[in-house]
Amino acid sequence: MKQFTILLFVVLCVAIGCSVGPKPIDYGHVGCHYCSMTIVDKQHAAQLVTEKGKVYNFDAIECMMNHLKDENEATIALFLVNDFEQPGELVDATMATYLISGNIPSPMGEYLSAFAQEGAAVKTMEKQDGELFTWVAMKKRFKF
Repeated sequence: MKQFTILLFVVLCVAIGCSVGPKPIDYGHVGCHYCSMTIVDKQHAAQLVTEKGKVYNFDAIECMMNHLKDENEATIALFLVNDFEQPGELVDATMATYLISGNIPSPMGEYLSAFAQEGAAVKTMEKQDGELFTWVAMKKRFKF
């Protein structure tokens, strides 16, 4: 019985440890997987989660996009970006609307922000100028 209990404990630990889902970004303490810069900006950070549950954090959306050039997208379960309107809130990157505006700097200088709601992106663009993109258009822009 003791061996069964130990085996059950090990199986549960493995199952819980390999869960596929977003993980909170430890702002100010964790570094960007792509450029190693400490992640502090809650409006521009991004995250990838693999099918196996491994999490990659990025200080800027452009770092995530550059990382994806060399990544097999089929191994990625979740593509996440911070919602510019709700700092620190990760949203589905494939459904987000992107704004490149020279009036809104991002950590790596691409002036790239993401919005969970297209309407919020449009309103921000009307105030700040710039150009809107979809996920597909962003992938083309970053050439992958």
